[in-house]
Amino acid sequence: MQRRPQEKKTMKRNTRSVIFQTLRCSKGLTLLGQCVTGNLRRALSDKLSRLTADRLTKLEPGAAVSRFVGDVDTVETLFTSGIISIAADLCKVVGIFVIIGGKNPGLVLMLLLLVPVIFAFTRFVQKRSLKAQVENRNAVAKAANHVPETIHNIRTIHTLEKEEYMEQRYSGYIGESYAAMKKTNFFDAIYSPVILLFNAVVTAAVLILSATGIPVVKTFFGMSVGTAVAMISYIPQVFSLLESIGMEIQTIQSAVAGVHRIDEFLAQPERWDTDEGPRFIEDAPCVELKDVCFGYVSEQEVLHDLSFQLLPGEHLTLIGRTGAGKSTIFKLLLGQYQPQSGHVRIHGQEAALIPDFAKRRIFGYVEQTFHPVPGTVADQIRLFDETIKPDMVESAARVVGLHHAIALLPDGYQTTYAPDLFSQGQAQLLSIARTIAAQPEILLLDEITANLDADTEQTVLAALRKASQNRTVLSISHRFYEQAGGKQLHI
Repeated sequence: MQRRPQEKKTMKRNTRSVIFQTLRCSKGLTLLGQCVTGNLRRALSDKLSRLTADRLTKLEPGAAVSRFVGDVDTVETLFTSGIISIAADLCKVVGIFVIIGGKNPGLVLMLLLLVPVIFAFTRFVQKRSLKAQVENRNAVAKAANHVPETIHNIRTIHTLEKEEYMEQRYSGYIGESYAAMKKTNFFDAIYSPVILLFNAVVTAAVLILSATGIPVVKTFFGMSVGTAVAMISYIPQVFSLLESIGMEIQTIQSAVAGVHRIDEFLAQPERWDTDEGPRFIEDAPCVELKDVCFGYVSEQEVLHDLSFQLLPGEHLTLIGRTGAGKSTIFKLLLGQYQPQSGHVRIHGQEAALIPDFAKRRIFGYVEQTFHPVPGTVADQIRLFDETIKPDMVESAARVVGLHHAIALLPDGYQTTYAPDLFSQGQAQLLSIARTIAAQPEILLLDEITANLDADTEQTVLAALRKASQNRTVLSISHRFYEQAGGKQLHI
């Protein structure tokens, strides 16, 4: 029976486990905070690389950035200032209690009875403040994501005259943040006056009880005038320290809100386990889809009982309306998604079980637009793959007819890439060179000439014909089918 890939269980890793692991190897709270920050960001980065394609497409960039930056920074603040300040204030409170206990034990008892009340009130404020902090961080993440989204789609926004709509959305996010901050400020505002009220009540009670003539009461609260003056000066210090601790708890609450958001991110499901390497079956079809059913939403199928095969060296062009599932087939072949039912196989092996490190030698995927990476022109083709040697980079550029243009650059292949170095057509040729540099067996071509003029289109198609020789090709380009031939499949 064919083994079905199972979804990988989420790593049992959260913010607390990262912090505890850091505690073992760090000395000093400031150093600990820096170590925790570094380890949390590494854990988040590792988690990001393990997310499923479905999670990645739904993840808002602004929300992810806010977790890496804002939320992690609040956790660092917890160690660099919050804990240190609270520890210092608690030591001061204990010291004052010891001094007061020697002079007026009744006052100590009264303060000890009030501490649970103050603690309960502090918890009341904390819970509501934490909720408001989380609401604010979520709203800020939405607002942060809205700005680059608007810039990226600015032409579409202008064309469809949706400026007011985008402005209203942004105003809504700012409004949510403002409402959450109002709640936080309200709880901050009521906390100090309540502590001051406790201070006044205790001071008045101690003075009244110390002046009473009842012997039992005088045993606990009786004191001289000088002692009374000293006690009156100590009482505000105690409540000032308690108030300071309460305000420092707000720093902790902000960190806790950050921890909750980080834990939400770390708890997301990860990609399924893959095989250790390619396990191809001899004489199996190069590409095979059998009874495949798939939908991004379970109740809305994009593909229903789809079946076809491709033998090595065959060319197939997918034909169908927009949204029919042509690009979805590519995603299934690349193992980014698993079908709800049926099989997607490469040489008899389930596509979802092929490990990532092996895919570049199997698949070459040419997208509609070229996506550059930081680095040289050679890096655009090599993609920092050390197994692709300079002669392989040059060979790929020669196949697509781009070697001469690159040789004319100031530093040839070592010229730092910039968008103005190549025309749109040359950038697409660079994309094809990148695809074939690793000498993949299967080419996936996704509407590669959709945004090109007629002359440039012919140049790119000619390069593709050369690149497709002796390779299995799956294409969504009707123009490529007209020139290269092969089979067609209506989706």
